[in-house]
Amino acid sequence: MKRIFSNTSFRLFLAVIAGLVIGRFATEGVIAVILPIKHILGQIIFFLIPLIVFGFITPAITRLKSNASKLLTLSLVLAYLSCVGSSVLAALVGYNTIPLIDITPDDEVSKVLPQMIFRLDIPPLMPVLSALVLAFLVGIGILLTKSRKIENALYEFQDIVFVMVKRVLIPLLPFFIAANFSVFAYEGNLVSRLPVFLLIILITILCHAAWLTFLYVSAGIYSGKNPWQVLRYYGPVVLTALGSQSSAASLGVAIEETRKSPVLKPEVRDFSIPLLGNIHFPGSVLDIVFLALAVSYLLNGTMPDIEKMVLFIPLLAIFGVAAPGLPGGTLFASLGLIQAVLGIGEEGIALMITIFALLDSFGTTHNITSDGALSLILTKYSDKKERAKSVGIEPGVI
Repeated sequence: MKRIFSNTSFRLFLAVIAGLVIGRFATEGVIAVILPIKHILGQIIFFLIPLIVFGFITPAITRLKSNASKLLTLSLVLAYLSCVGSSVLAALVGYNTIPLIDITPDDEVSKVLPQMIFRLDIPPLMPVLSALVLAFLVGIGILLTKSRKIENALYEFQDIVFVMVKRVLIPLLPFFIAANFSVFAYEGNLVSRLPVFLLIILITILCHAAWLTFLYVSAGIYSGKNPWQVLRYYGPVVLTALGSQSSAASLGVAIEETRKSPVLKPEVRDFSIPLLGNIHFPGSVLDIVFLALAVSYLLNGTMPDIEKMVLFIPLLAIFGVAAPGLPGGTLFASLGLIQAVLGIGEEGIALMITIFALLDSFGTTHNITSDGALSLILTKYSDKKERAKSVGIEPGVI
């Protein structure tokens, strides 16, 4: 029982229920108290976002220094392109299916919210895009100057940020969600939309299946091997991912099970599976893109312009490669980006966090299972490289 209550998704689900009940029966005075609480919690959460961006992206860049091999470079490129591809798929499906779903804002009259008793603004140290650019510049600068002391300090800073996420951000989320849903329920126009969430989840799961199929078919065509000889061993990994919602927790099972595959080269497999398990999160970014479109349409009746999405997807894919290694880490790291580029406010963020928690098991399963397809591509590339070296020719492009 204790393990169930410690599960983030379960606590967020309880927060939604509690928020709906409170908002349904709350008086104007109760909502007047909840509003500043919601505001302060949101301020703390969004204050942390630039720190998360800088704290995780910069060390991820500096760690490339001693591993700048072609195989690592190809792994990073494949992981990034996979995240971009899954995001594009989600956007295409979202723009074409979401308008067909009856999730437009209701015309019913909402209750007017009371005045906030007090307001405390906690502005972040910098905008999220500034944090992203700073992370790149500092990371590249460290690689060029070989500043070991600053590099080690950044690793320690990353540990500090991870603790802030685990001890501050995640514990505050249920209260933030409950406060938001209390306000939604008080306004009176949310409950009728809840069944739509199930349809959104179903469409997203189908997108996961489609992108996994594409990756494995592509890997099979490129490698000339049967991709089923990799995918068939992922059964225990899928069950672990569904239950744990953690790629890290599933990684040990993935390493053990993929050793049974006859088509993965052992030295490549032992390198790629642990690496990709930490830098390849196409399922998470797919969820984020689709939810951003759906939630925006749900709350505003419109979706972000395609021009914004063209900018958003390549930036989001960076978080899909350098996301924090904790459940929901990709979403937490990209919240500021969602706000800055897509213009989704706190209401939309609260909904995205809630639905993402319900989807996290499937996104995690997608993340860890897709690593097998990329490992098959890397195996073929490694074989081509060895054959080329044996005849004195440098291998070309894939």
